[in-house]
Amino acid sequence: MKKVTIGNSDLKVARINFGGNVFGWTLNEKQSFEILDAFIDAGFDFIDTADTYSWWVNGVGGQSETVIGNWMKARGNRDKIVIATKVGSETKEHPNDISKKHILKSIDESLKRLQTDYIDLYYTHFDDEVTPVEETLSAYDEIIKAGKVRHIGASNLSPERLTASFKASEENNLPNYVALQPHYNLVERQNYETKYANLVEQYGLSVMPYFSLAGGFLTGKYRSENDLSKSVRGEGAKQYLNEKGLGVIKALDTVSDKHKSKPATVALAWLLAKPHIAAPIVSATSQSQLQTLFDAPKLNLDAADLELLETASANL
Repeated sequence: MKKVTIGNSDLKVARINFGGNVFGWTLNEKQSFEILDAFIDAGFDFIDTADTYSWWVNGVGGQSETVIGNWMKARGNRDKIVIATKVGSETKEHPNDISKKHILKSIDESLKRLQTDYIDLYYTHFDDEVTPVEETLSAYDEIIKAGKVRHIGASNLSPERLTASFKASEENNLPNYVALQPHYNLVERQNYETKYANLVEQYGLSVMPYFSLAGGFLTGKYRSENDLSKSVRGEGAKQYLNEKGLGVIKALDTVSDKHKSKPATVALAWLLAKPHIAAPIVSATSQSQLQTLFDAPKLNLDAADLELLETASANL
């Protein structure tokens, strides 16, 4: 299995990052274990979660980390897994918060749920836009020195706050972010490509896009409003049911037919062909969906494929 190095870290990962938001939500613990076993058995090793997943179920969160922790304990495989989790996102109980106090409390709670001594990659999930970046980074410095976290990443930070963080890191000898987790896929290109791609290049960040399949839209499952009821996540795809979105689906159909593949596999392969994309974050709830993910790193799109997809998704 080909692996890539995350930023300037010592973390090496296979090129699909499994999104753990489904654990404790659309998958119960037994089903989650089965999916995780299959993912690891196929040679993959990178799992993404967050301290608040799946807060939308009970308003608290932590279910996803708990499931992953129980699975790692049952399998005795912590040393073979690269775990990414996050801090700072809003729940019903508290707003977005990346203060030092909140980070120092949250890391211990995440470690307990995950039943591990350390997190490989710890993300700033959502910025509160109030806490000085120096305070956030000093909290990360403390937990890295304590051995609780190996490296840090950024998710929903503005370009300005991301730039300020790197400046503060350099001026105060504080940890640097090594990864960026943005919203990026074939139907959501503009924000990342116009505001973040240059920063990724400048700071040598590895990129793990979330919503890599646009809430399932890029699987080709949703082609009309009648299809939205096929999944609990179907409503999220409604916004793409327009001329441009359906144009992207048509291009995916063309390329997937050519390669005897699936639209979702092609959409992920397009991401993997982009500069600095290390491992797109994507979930699956069945063995057939998993195979679609497994096939993406093996699919080499040619220049004609990429041009067709680029043209169809331009200005999206």
